[in-house]
Amino acid sequence: MNNHPWHDIPVGEHSPEIVNAIIEISRGSKAKYEVDKPSGLLRLDRVLHAAFYYPINYGFIPQTYAGDGDPLDILVLSQIDFEPLSIVTAKVIGVMRMIDKGEDDKIIAVCANDISVSHIDSLEELPPHLMSEIKHFFEQYKKLEHTDVVVDQFFDKAKAMEIIQKNKADYLSDILPYLKRV
Repeated sequence: MNNHPWHDIPVGEHSPEIVNAIIEISRGSKAKYEVDKPSGLLRLDRVLHAAFYYPINYGFIPQTYAGDGDPLDILVLSQIDFEPLSIVTAKVIGVMRMIDKGEDDKIIAVCANDISVSHIDSLEELPPHLMSEIKHFFEQYKKLEHTDVVVDQFFDKAKAMEIIQKNKADYLSDILPYLKRV
């Protein structure tokens, strides 16, 4: 029996503070993968056009539904690069709000099982250059595709947990009833 990473993996019993993250893109990758909604496999969306690579492991929180029609995005800091489709226990520390084709929230977390970062509890504890690198990457990586992206603001852990709770509720009301009909 195959498990679908969006629907069959729980969000985590200690959410919204600690969540499961399904990794789609490893830090250092130029490949932009997204979960294929029908199959649960990863589909190559595109190869980044610019001389950029993902500065942080990137994925989604299962059993959430964001305003862009996809699961809620999550960025997971660790000293290692995670393999795509890994399940990572992630401690939430904040959120980055982007303006792309609408608002697009990206939860920022640290790997709960990596002693080099698991002590971090807030965005203020991250090195300023890392925050600048993340902001710069997300504002620039679509420029050669003629798409403007603005990193609107960074919010604290409380706002991130509020967004996770809302996206969990939206999954239960908007996605789960559909899955039960199929």
